[in-house]
Amino acid sequence: MKWSDSGGGDFEQPPVGTTVARCVKIIDIGTQKGEYQGKATSKRQCIIGWELPNELMGEGEHAGKPFTVSKFYTASLGEKANLRKDLENWRGRAFTEQELAGFESKNILGKPCMLSLTLNDKNKVRVSGVMAVPKGMNVPEQFNPTVYFSLDDFDPAVYEGLSDGIKKMIAASPEYVSAMQRGPRPAPGSIGDMEDDIPF
Repeated sequence: MKWSDSGGGDFEQPPVGTTVARCVKIIDIGTQKGEYQGKATSKRQCIIGWELPNELMGEGEHAGKPFTVSKFYTASLGEKANLRKDLENWRGRAFTEQELAGFESKNILGKPCMLSLTLNDKNKVRVSGVMAVPKGMNVPEQFNPTVYFSLDDFDPAVYEGLSDGIKKMIAASPEYVSAMQRGPRPAPGSIGDMEDDIPF
């Protein structure tokens, strides 16, 4: 999946504040229908998920494991897009015109950052800001497995491993219908080397 310029229940929640995180999940959910200011909308969307290595769960079967948090984005690097704003804050510099023409989303997997966590109007913890990790700060190694799902190169095994709710959203998208018609495609080639002074 390339980006270009063109949660419910009474679960234990991580504490609000600013904390170190690592990207462990990117899920392409395809074009989703919605509503904005009374008008119907249709936008390609994705979910980015992070683990919080310094914030551990204290209850149930997952006690002692890092919390995970996610944020839904419109899959666009347009000038006003939240995805572009968060990624530029994360990497510490603006995208070049060449990068905006087709930035490979996989570049952020496994990369550390700082997240600002706040409460929404339903008292659920949400990701309200993404920032670069201060130089010299130690970030623990990744705990959770990496999850990458793209409707552009559909992988049935990854799809089946997603939650039922996420699969239902994906299955409602026109990209899913197209993927089912064409069948699985080989994954794209490896990602090229990135500059050393930026995380991706």
